[in-house]
Amino acid sequence: MQRPALWFGAMLFAGTCMAPAWGQHEGHAMPALPEEPEEPAEDPHAGHAGHVDHAAMGHGVPAGQDASPDMAPREPIPVVTPADRAAAFPDVAGHAVHDTAVHSFWLVDRLEAWDGDDDGTGVGWEAVAWIGTDLDRLWLRTEGERVGGHTEAASLEVLYGRAIAPWWDLLAGVRHESGEGPSRTFAAVGVTGLSPYLFELDATAYFGEGGQAGLNLEAEYETLFTNRLIGQWRVEATAWGKDDPSRRIGAGLSTVEAGFRLRYEIRREFAPYIGVAWERAYGDTADLRRAEGIEDTRLVAGARIWF
Repeated sequence: MQRPALWFGAMLFAGTCMAPAWGQHEGHAMPALPEEPEEPAEDPHAGHAGHVDHAAMGHGVPAGQDASPDMAPREPIPVVTPADRAAAFPDVAGHAVHDTAVHSFWLVDRLEAWDGDDDGTGVGWEAVAWIGTDLDRLWLRTEGERVGGHTEAASLEVLYGRAIAPWWDLLAGVRHESGEGPSRTFAAVGVTGLSPYLFELDATAYFGEGGQAGLNLEAEYETLFTNRLIGQWRVEATAWGKDDPSRRIGAGLSTVEAGFRLRYEIRREFAPYIGVAWERAYGDTADLRRAEGIEDTRLVAGARIWF
């Protein structure tokens, strides 16, 4: 009976003695436990070989500001002044420099033959040449026809040419005509050049003895079917101021000629061709030629040569 009492008393004594140990810090702030360090946020560049310093590279710098504060701001582009424009585009009066070297050009535009029926084979030619500089040239022009070994008409012109505009020359000189009837010599003045749309134009006025005057207009145009196959269109009109029966020429519109020639340029300097030519006389000239026919159409074959 004494052991249970002793056990209970021992337990009571132990509880009394331990109470202060559990409650001795009551009312006092307990020291905070050291906090565990937080895990850093995940680095988007983790796993890369190295970290790129974008700030050092100037990325993210607003437009118009230099990446480095030590760099001076860029100077703005200066405004272009009238003096700058004048220095960049000086007035050269059309041509800065003219070539003073002497050059030459020789062209046999038509050298052709046709069947003249009862009159025999016909041969015709037209050629032009010049020699000189860019501004001043000596021009030579000739054309004519022979039928059955007889020269029906031939002319030779010697002219001085002066450039008056890009692609245009003013011509002045003399013209000599021969063939049927007496020979004639005329003073000649005219222009030759290349018009817009690439028409080659010649206009020449002639003044001869006895107040005779004439006007010749000629136009040519070329159609390129290929780089070597070229069609040449040609029309020519002649008018005279007075009748000249000895040469079968009447006052007014005398003749109109038209033709088309298709050439193949074996080389640029040599091109055989075939074509058709048509001529008609008008007015008093037609009356003087009526016995021989006032209209003529013929097939031609020939060559164009230049050097």
